[in-house]
Amino acid sequence: MTTQLPGHAHRERAGAPTHDGSRLRAPARHVVHARVTADPVDVTELEALVADPSAGAVVSFGGIVRDHDGGRPVTMIEYVGHPSAGDVLARVAADVAARSDAEALAVAHRLGPLQVGEAALVVAVSAAHRQEAFAAAALLVDEVKEHLPVWKRQQFPDGTDEWVACP
Repeated sequence: MTTQLPGHAHRERAGAPTHDGSRLRAPARHVVHARVTADPVDVTELEALVADPSAGAVVSFGGIVRDHDGGRPVTMIEYVGHPSAGDVLARVAADVAARSDAEALAVAHRLGPLQVGEAALVVAVSAAHRQEAFAAAALLVDEVKEHLPVWKRQQFPDGTDEWVACP
């Protein structure tokens, strides 16, 4: 016997809903922002961009520069991007939007020198339900990390540096 709470559509436990009777329309799947920039990026700004009356959930992610990597202290990093990075980011965002049930999504990746504590990658996704928003946000982060032609140089306190994920 399945007990259903008032206002909650029945969902199959093994995966996505078989039918979401709570929606008034299909997901919009809009990319509202996809930008590679040297300017600071802000989670709150992207969250506001994806706001939608159909969205019951907004999930955001901020990839923040941390003070360590591989057991070594890091003082700062620098991101260098291929000239095609902006176009690649737009294509990745459009692909994720088409493959998800997001109402809207936004993504920004920073280039140039970044200090510890600054955001390097910011993602925000709105969707009717939290599962859809979490899934789309995770997929977007993974796809950006896999396909975006951006490379990271880490600097260490002793003055040495290393390139990470650089061909």
